[in-house]
Amino acid sequence: MADSFSKKENFKKKIQKQKEKAQRREERKANNNKGKELEDMFSYVDEFGRITTTPPEKRQEVSLDDIQLGAAPIPEEETRKSGIITFLSEKGYGFITEDRSKENVFFHQNNAKELLKKGHKVSFEKERSAKGFSAINIELIK
Repeated sequence: MADSFSKKENFKKKIQKQKEKAQRREERKANNNKGKELEDMFSYVDEFGRITTTPPEKRQEVSLDDIQLGAAPIPEEETRKSGIITFLSEKGYGFITEDRSKENVFFHQNNAKELLKKGHKVSFEKERSAKGFSAINIELIK
């Protein structure tokens, strides 16, 4: 049986559409600009992970001896501190205000080598007690 005229025309149109589709696909592949923007520009990644056009700076070399692992060392404090007696009770206890930190430190008259009065300038050592810091080895500064 012979194909009718319309069947032949439809078949030709179908073949023509397939050829046009293949040609458009090839054109898209040739003109594809996806990702080329990054390739075309001379790009770098900075220390925060962002893409930039500026090259990284020359970095300073670090010696392995300069690298410290763990917590930072605690600088040793002076063992002997000075302050002024700001409060003194009749019962024999009081407070010394440190000269540097302006912190109040508890003391008892038993830890002093001399009889103390309010307003005296003293030197002392700090000791951690159950209720905070307390002053020991208190000496009067003349």
